[in-house]
Amino acid sequence: MAEIFSAVFLSSVLLCALVIRLLPSNIGSVTKPNFIIILADDIGWGDLDANSNPEVRKNNTPFLNLMAQQGLRFTDFHSPASTCSPSRAAILTGRYGLRNGVTHNFGVKSVAGLPLSEVTFPQLLQAAGYHTAMIGKWHLGHNGPYRPTNRGFDYYLGVPYSNDMGCTDTPGYDLPQCPPCDSRSLKREGCYSSVGLPLIENNSIVEQPLDLWTLTETYKTTALRIIDNAREKGQPYLLYIALAHMHVPLAPSPSPLSNSRHSIYATSLQEMDSLVGALKSAVQDSDTLLWFTGDNGPWEQKCQYAGSVGPFKGQWQIKRGGGSAKRTTWEGGHRVPTVAYWPGRIPQNITSSALLSGMDIFSTVLSLAGVAPPTDRRYDGIDATGVLLNGGQTGHEFLFHPNSGAAGQYGDLQTVRNRKHKAFYITGAAEACDGSRGSEQHHDPPLIFNLEADEVEDSPMDPGTAEYQEAADRMARGREELLWDIATDQSVSTADYSTEGSAAPCCDPTRPVCRCHPHLMLQ
Repeated sequence: MAEIFSAVFLSSVLLCALVIRLLPSNIGSVTKPNFIIILADDIGWGDLDANSNPEVRKNNTPFLNLMAQQGLRFTDFHSPASTCSPSRAAILTGRYGLRNGVTHNFGVKSVAGLPLSEVTFPQLLQAAGYHTAMIGKWHLGHNGPYRPTNRGFDYYLGVPYSNDMGCTDTPGYDLPQCPPCDSRSLKREGCYSSVGLPLIENNSIVEQPLDLWTLTETYKTTALRIIDNAREKGQPYLLYIALAHMHVPLAPSPSPLSNSRHSIYATSLQEMDSLVGALKSAVQDSDTLLWFTGDNGPWEQKCQYAGSVGPFKGQWQIKRGGGSAKRTTWEGGHRVPTVAYWPGRIPQNITSSALLSGMDIFSTVLSLAGVAPPTDRRYDGIDATGVLLNGGQTGHEFLFHPNSGAAGQYGDLQTVRNRKHKAFYITGAAEACDGSRGSEQHHDPPLIFNLEADEVEDSPMDPGTAEYQEAADRMARGREELLWDIATDQSVSTADYSTEGSAAPCCDPTRPVCRCHPHLMLQ
């Protein structure tokens, strides 16, 4: 029933938009801002030089540093989840995974994706007259109605899921190193050998397996073309770029920025930063908000090919074995580097410590565009316009971090943040670089850290203190209120996580690894 209601609702929205477009252009004409949302993959808070102490900066992100100097740098901004699909679903819908149904990753053989009952902010902008385009990693369903072009994007070019979920002829740097597609007999754990990694344009596979080493240039060229075309048409646009950086395999192209003194990861960071710089230059003289953030923290088990969490080490967990970055609710798993740049609108060289989330992009972008979200559902993101434009420092009172594959159940809101305090109800079971996982531990009473005094999350507060008791009661009440709100929300969706071999994107099933020539239509 929810799927039918959603279809009727979206049809009504699109019909209204069509009527508006048919009205004379001088009626209610208002200039709309443009939006470029850049989502980096598996990036650490410490990967942004501007987040580091000046004496240890490595100049790997000069363009992002300049964006921070000429705009706004966030110091307490968090991904909605610490793994791919749940984070992206929450960004697009403004809702926790327990509401939008996406609690863990979709795969190569997934038949579905983000539930069709969910409404994305690109759909709403599209209906309001925006040209909407997406470049990069989707990871929210690659079949039929779940594709990006059916979820609010006029144009799409990218990889339907993570760039390690398929073989390539010339693999990048990974741990373990995966063989090329023509070495299918060399099966290794964690490597995909039967399906080539596809590059999809709209509903067509244009390359399979794709060339990872030219992907960044392909994305940059396409993005600049979209910006130029929108400028020529005088149409406001949304460009959502979900980069392959810094997810493994890393495939940094040779450039003047790279040299033998830099590691593979550093060179890849520079390549990503150069792409951001090209976008920044392209929108310099236009009314465009450029917002850079990450989908989750670094993939710690990839060792030298993983990024830096900065000071947010999750030391309590490290001392007991196991990871404290991606897939976890330690700060390193979800506190991500975030910068916003908008000449003439966002003041220069300001820093915000407001407690914010990628979910807030939904409400903030719609507010700036003058587009109201549907009133038939509840949202978890907030409108951060005051923080962006007016230097506000007020964000969420409570922020809840869902389980993303470590100990506990997918999607459970098992960690609570309130002001300087953070409570853990479950810890452990994420793999670290050394292969340790740490045992699953349930905490009753919860572990509570004072992040102002202990950002490395090393020493939990003493449960016998008044400060602990007050914080524990406050966060328990906040968590129970949210769980009750979700339980009584009639708009909660359920994702279909079933799989079929035929669901894998494949342009020619008769050929090994689905190898094909460009421009063959998906079936």
